[in-house]
Amino acid sequence: MPQRDGRARSTTGLVIRNLIFTALVPGTAAVYVPWLILGGSHARPAAWPACAVIAAGVALYGWCISSFTTVGRGTPAPWDAPPRFVAAGPYRWVRNPMYISALTVVLGEAALFLSLSLLLYAGAMAIFFHLFVIGYEEPTLLGRFGATYADYRRNVRRWLPRPPRVTSG
Repeated sequence: MPQRDGRARSTTGLVIRNLIFTALVPGTAAVYVPWLILGGSHARPAAWPACAVIAAGVALYGWCISSFTTVGRGTPAPWDAPPRFVAAGPYRWVRNPMYISALTVVLGEAALFLSLSLLLYAGAMAIFFHLFVIGYEEPTLLGRFGATYADYRRNVRRWLPRPPRVTSG
């Protein structure tokens, strides 16, 4: 059997670590907790078009994870952060697309199940995400990446996506 190089093992390890993070963090916040709020297996979907909203949130999350793996060579987990600054993929459009993806999934679930409880949960998530971003993430990224992050923060919005600015070179 041919021996794999360190990069192949590293990529495999990154994929595994990202899968574990996905199961533990967004899996808990966007799947398990909503399932509990809805009463487990007793919940019945009512508005099937909302599945498109959920799919959009899942697709955005996948794009985020791909960017963290390929560009940052790490995971979104604060305990396993990428060594490289990630300003590619969805991060060119908005600073916090992963949080937006989780909120999109939960809002889609709220619509799918016509659930006021899930809508309120999504509101609580949004408040928590905002406080976490301004209280921990932004200061940590500024300390870690300095002027690179400061420039990024000036040019890319925190929550409202906009097309990336074209710089003349």
